[in-house]
Amino acid sequence: MDLAAIKQWLLGLYTVEDITAAFTTALRIVITLILAKLVIYYGGKIIEKIFNSKASKFISDHRAQTLTGLLKSILKYTVYFVAAMSIIQIFVPNAAKTVLAGAGILGLAVGFGAQNLVRDVITGFFILFEDQFAVGDYVTVAGVTGTVEEIGLRVTKIREAGGQLHIIPNGIINQVANYNRGGIMAMVEIGISYEENIDRAIDVLKKMSAQFAVDWQEDLLEGPDVLGVVRFGESDVVIRIVAKTKPMRQWEIERQLRKSIKEVFDREGIEIPYPRRVVIATGGGSGA
Repeated sequence: MDLAAIKQWLLGLYTVEDITAAFTTALRIVITLILAKLVIYYGGKIIEKIFNSKASKFISDHRAQTLTGLLKSILKYTVYFVAAMSIIQIFVPNAAKTVLAGAGILGLAVGFGAQNLVRDVITGFFILFEDQFAVGDYVTVAGVTGTVEEIGLRVTKIREAGGQLHIIPNGIINQVANYNRGGIMAMVEIGISYEENIDRAIDVLKKMSAQFAVDWQEDLLEGPDVLGVVRFGESDVVIRIVAKTKPMRQWEIERQLRKSIKEVFDREGIEIPYPRRVVIATGGGSGA
């Protein structure tokens, strides 16, 4: 079948006005979708520029990132809603009146079928309003520990240390542990042999801690302080050292403390015990 025959067949099924109307409708839909994408893209860029400008320096970087993500989320949902209504309006000219007339039914549906969605949005609002955590904070929420990558109206995205991304509905976040607010305690416990002089070991650790405080003063808020003996192990006497660090620096301080303790104990000849097993062999033979 050649092109002329196809054209004649189509004209037999549809009038020129029908084909023109269908083409116009398809074109309007495509233009609406393209405009929606452009508004979301460039609107997001404008939001990022506003919060990255010098005028936004009155808020913290984490807070700026949080608000950027939130406003971009709101923009996306708003544009999608407007685009959807515009497309519906093409097919249903009185769509706006229909939506208003069905507001009561919509409210009933929200009441019975969208409680979780409403709960997610309300909880997300209070998370932002109370500044419970922000983008970039290291937190534990809903049993997940990691770095906050995004806070939206409905969900929060948490990235674990292993790289896993958890998308958590805001409605199930009922308890938050935020490791970025205030000083964090770093704690190291070290065991010494029962044969060692405890007072001497503590004195060595105090001198080491004094020098450590000078070397790592940029990361420390208080300490390190040698608390003394905290328990007796199977083969060691355990001494505890604590320090108050800046947020997210506690793990590095703990690693460096362990390194410094090992080095100073090696210099001073103080033994860090390790498990030993003594095997006693008894002879079974008899002499002649």
